[in-house]
Amino acid sequence: MKGMKCLLIVPLLIGAYICGTINGAYYIGKIHFRKDIRKLGSTTAGARNAGRVFGKGAFVGAVLIDTIKTVIPLLIGFMLSLSSWMIGILALFVLIGHIWPIQLGGKGGKGIVVYLASVLVIVPMALPFSLIILITAKLSKMGFTNSGLFALIPAPVLLFIQNEWQLACFFSLMLIIVIFAHKRSVFNE
Repeated sequence: MKGMKCLLIVPLLIGAYICGTINGAYYIGKIHFRKDIRKLGSTTAGARNAGRVFGKGAFVGAVLIDTIKTVIPLLIGFMLSLSSWMIGILALFVLIGHIWPIQLGGKGGKGIVVYLASVLVIVPMALPFSLIILITAKLSKMGFTNSGLFALIPAPVLLFIQNEWQLACFFSLMLIIVIFAHKRSVFNE
């Protein structure tokens, strides 16, 4: 069975990247509104921009699409009993596909929903801590983007505490990538 898993690794990684490229905000904008979200609002193909430009329904739709596209490859990884190392790589590939989708010329979303969907599947006990941090940061008058990014920290911290070093490293890397994707917003708040 181990040899079979090895044969599946490359197709799984390619599949995770392809899932990541299915950008909810972009396709809702293109199919439903016949507009390119990357040319409107903040010019990013993310759920928050879709909500700003197209309304709450587009926001919810983008969140659902981006969550489902993240959960599917991770659940397949768990069903195949892949190592935590491989699960982390799958999550990373979905994130990379979301932020740098090849069919959209590398101009995708910023990765918050993909990151949080990965947390939901891999380390769900981090979500209540994220919510507490988000509320506290907002009450302290921290800007929305910085509050949201700050609230992503519990996942890698909890994984380190639980001695899940490989996953903690992947979530730390994913967090750095998400912060990098938000660099313009972070420095403007």
